[in-house]
Amino acid sequence: MTPLPHNVAVTKLDELVRWCRKNSLWPMPFATACCGIELMATGASRHDIARFGAEVFRFSPRQCDLMIVAGRVVMKMLPVLQRIWQQMPEPKWCISMGACCSTGGVFDTYSVVQGIDRFLPVDMYVPGCPPRPEQLIQSIIDLQDKIQRDGGEKGSGIRN
Repeated sequence: MTPLPHNVAVTKLDELVRWCRKNSLWPMPFATACCGIELMATGASRHDIARFGAEVFRFSPRQCDLMIVAGRVVMKMLPVLQRIWQQMPEPKWCISMGACCSTGGVFDTYSVVQGIDRFLPVDMYVPGCPPRPEQLIQSIIDLQDKIQRDGGEKGSGIRN
């Protein structure tokens, strides 16, 4: 009997790990404004985010691997947001939900962050003011596809 190449088990294990990561995203909500209402609606029974493996919103960063930043972020909240991001274990992903979070929206002032991607690596952007729950669900599906394809490791090209 000929031995199998050494990389056969590793490749299959990588696929299993990708599948597990894809289907067990634990979101950490960081909702500061009206987008937070739509984020809560996404977790409610009508839209049921649990169908996609992101069932339970965790409020402890050490248990989360997906941060959903919804709404405007002011400069005073930025250190808190960054601290929460640093406390999350690797691999981790970030969704920027809404126009205010992605670009500052209508709040073009010195006190509002003009896009969190200047301070955090963002994987998915959800446009809208506020975006509908269906848009957030679609971004989670797209993120799951990227995780399945790339694995979500550093340097895998998962960042947009």
